[in-house]
Amino acid sequence: MMTSFMSNLSPIGPEVALTLTALALLVGGAMRGERASNMISWISVAVLVGAAIFGLKSAGADPVQVFGGALILDKLALFAKTAILLSAALVLVIGAGFLQIEKIIKYEYAILILLATLGMMVMVSANDLLTLYVGLELQSLALYVLAAFNRSSLRASEAGLKYFVLGALSSGLLLYGMSMIYGFAGTTRFAGIADAAHLDASMGLVIGIVFVLSGLAFKISAVPFHMWTPDVYQGAPTPVTAFFASAPKFAAIVLIARLLLGPFADMMVQWQQVLVALSVLSMTVGYFGAIMQRNIKRLMAYSSIANMGYAMIALAAGSQRGLEALLLYMGLYLITTLGMFACILAMRQSEGMVENIDDLAGLSQTRPGLALSFSLLLFSISGLPPLAGFFGKLYIFLAAVEGGLLWLAIYGAVLSVVGAFYYLRIVKIMWFDEAAPAFVTPAFVLPLTAGVAAFFMLPGAVWLLPALERWAQAASASLF
Repeated sequence: MMTSFMSNLSPIGPEVALTLTALALLVGGAMRGERASNMISWISVAVLVGAAIFGLKSAGADPVQVFGGALILDKLALFAKTAILLSAALVLVIGAGFLQIEKIIKYEYAILILLATLGMMVMVSANDLLTLYVGLELQSLALYVLAAFNRSSLRASEAGLKYFVLGALSSGLLLYGMSMIYGFAGTTRFAGIADAAHLDASMGLVIGIVFVLSGLAFKISAVPFHMWTPDVYQGAPTPVTAFFASAPKFAAIVLIARLLLGPFADMMVQWQQVLVALSVLSMTVGYFGAIMQRNIKRLMAYSSIANMGYAMIALAAGSQRGLEALLLYMGLYLITTLGMFACILAMRQSEGMVENIDDLAGLSQTRPGLALSFSLLLFSISGLPPLAGFFGKLYIFLAAVEGGLLWLAIYGAVLSVVGAFYYLRIVKIMWFDEAAPAFVTPAFVLPLTAGVAAFFMLPGAVWLLPALERWAQAASASLF
């Protein structure tokens, strides 16, 4: 019995490490109070990086199912977990200075990041509807608290409450859809659902997957389930916003891919229409909504909405090529997003953080290196060649064309021009407007992170795209 239990625990060593660390740090923090905040943050970073390295050591192993098939450890899960763990660690590193300056550093912050990351790791390994829900709610509960983490800010409290209420609604939609699927498939296991969908794609299963997709669309801020995103991004502390914009999006989109291309692969005709609609709405609302924004965090919110629209183009292709393009695109999205938030965190004037886009005026004169890094990242995420972001979108469009979605690829390419407008507006303000008051010298790690992320977007970083492409190809093969 003990041997069987240990054999189940061995493949999920990173999850066990995060669980034990979070519990131990919670006890330690309660005993030592706020004095332990810095120590807890750096221990959390070490554990997150260590868990990522531990996972990479099993990169060549065959897929393993544990706990009776509730969790699956394959190359797709490994790819996603590595990205999530490293993203969470980087968020803790780049956000440490901000929390100290704003005097809102608390030992619970790093622990909540650990618990949210643990939930995401369960999500991307889920092989059962119940496991999916447990992972999703573990992540969500931690994120609700993080959104309202700055209790002295009315805006943060409002953002947290709005996120919680709408998140509860999305959980209700998800649970209703899961109950429909269970009722018609007779099982919560993905393999059993796949058999039921293959034999008879009944209307009950179709309704169930629509409700499940609606619940998951909330997690990736897909339109029309995006209402919380601008307010939460603006109201939450900036390091928390960076976390919201990166790892949870990656985990949720991988979960959707595993669900649709796994148990519901035979129902592609039904769910493809839903994804196409979500994609078109997200790209349109995201890009046109961003044009009207003056607050840089709200602009990043609408940018993330539009980027999830492109991710859903790749998913709608319903092929291995589409999944490969999705993983490549999301990998580049993570690097670019965290680099841009490092730039935002580095932009601080004597009276406080810079959030208004107009306050970036003349940044090239006061902080030329930071302005160059931010400009390259903006060019890349807008899809301008020959930067890495261009190839990320190109692979998505090629997958869409191969999947018979030529019109959707053309629509996405046209909207990229709209997106380039508001990104280039920021570049124009930084390089050509009269200089605003100088920024306070930031912590060294912030411009370093931004510079490294920007370097990865350059054509000179020739190893990044082929390496990401190889990892994405191996990961995508897990579902085909």
